[in-house]
Amino acid sequence: MLRTLKFLWIWIIIPQTAALEFKYHNTKELESFLQDINTNYSSITHLYSVGTSVTGLNLWVLAIGKYPKDHTVGIPDVKYIGNIHGDEVVGREILLHLIEYLVEMYDKDTMITNLINNVRIHIMPSMNPDGFEITQREKPDCSSSEGRYNKRQIDLNRNFPDAFENNTLLLELETSAIMDWIEKNVARFEPETRAIMRWIMNETFVLSTSLHGGALVASYPYDDIQPAIDYSGYSRCPDDDVFVYLAKNYSYSHATMYNGDECVTTPNFKDGITNGADWYYFSGGMQDFNYIWGQCFELTIEMSCCKNPPASYLEEYWNDNKESLINLLKLVHLGIKGQVLNVNGTPIKNAKVEIQGRKNKYPFRTNEWGEYYRLLLPGLYTVNVTVPGGGSNITELQVLNNLQNFSAMVFDFHFNITANGSSSSNVALQQDFGTASGLQQNVILLLLIVMFSVLIC
Repeated sequence: MLRTLKFLWIWIIIPQTAALEFKYHNTKELESFLQDINTNYSSITHLYSVGTSVTGLNLWVLAIGKYPKDHTVGIPDVKYIGNIHGDEVVGREILLHLIEYLVEMYDKDTMITNLINNVRIHIMPSMNPDGFEITQREKPDCSSSEGRYNKRQIDLNRNFPDAFENNTLLLELETSAIMDWIEKNVARFEPETRAIMRWIMNETFVLSTSLHGGALVASYPYDDIQPAIDYSGYSRCPDDDVFVYLAKNYSYSHATMYNGDECVTTPNFKDGITNGADWYYFSGGMQDFNYIWGQCFELTIEMSCCKNPPASYLEEYWNDNKESLINLLKLVHLGIKGQVLNVNGTPIKNAKVEIQGRKNKYPFRTNEWGEYYRLLLPGLYTVNVTVPGGGSNITELQVLNNLQNFSAMVFDFHFNITANGSSSSNVALQQDFGTASGLQQNVILLLLIVMFSVLIC
């Protein structure tokens, strides 16, 4: 009897949720699922809405992390967005299954637990719920349909600011001023687009993925062409090497994407990846907005040859993409991160953190906590940190692969700011390179031994 009561008590305290069905969930079902997850896993989840669609449907986001409600200094934020085109429905369902997998594996799987403890993951299953509802009233179709657009028949992935035309002023503004510009130009953007732009500019997103359908490929910036440089073909961004690495990681972790020839209606994509403009170019895309103004590296993942396939294929799509989606979360720990601080420890907001040889259209800047995150592949880099008022420091940094520690390498910069808020070019700078891992310490020690051996020979 006591044993029976013991097992009954364990059954009561363990979160009980039925396994998510492989089917297309309407808006009410999606909301109910997210609310149940948030209730049953309240210690690691936070459910919130960033805005509403044209018809007033919430743009729900479920945040998953050790500290899910707020950004934590040192912990990067990642977002996954599905269903920006309402008729590209696979990503919406795959993200629901990703949510279920992550929360259920927390404290059971070491790697998933480490991920959730060291990344704040934001998942928006549907950016275009109005378009999805229209699609659900149509017959399943592999090609585009009316549901692609929002309720006002606007393509949301063409509704962001043009990256290369008429935005010289925008490129010179600080984050708060960009938000003011968005509000003043509110009539130019759909409610869904405005909500996403505010979200991007108010959070510290480092890495992002937008899930689409109609092909099987990982696409990366730029989607738009640069008039003064490229009139067609490959539109290279300053961090092209990082984007190629991210895209290949996704395609080669996928069951078949790396083959590049899975869909009969699309080109043969070498390694299953493509530069956006090299496939076809367009302006006003979310991917370019993320990278240029949000300092967030976003991939566009085309998940299925068919935009709106029968629900019977969903389990296969989940199995094909599961490893890729999880591996991509790890890659937010590429490169370097840290804070720009006054010598008294006060964070310095809007300091520019620039990498020599990578001329970003909108320089990466520190947030309100003086934080910066910079995705970089292992190598030697020259970092130029410039604080408001003109003080700057140029430092050469050796960036190592630190993924196994679920953290980018930490490099903090300390400036001596004068009482009136200005700083001089010969500012007193203290660099704090964080705590190196055991592996990093061994590598550094080995290098020193080799250098010493060469000197005495």
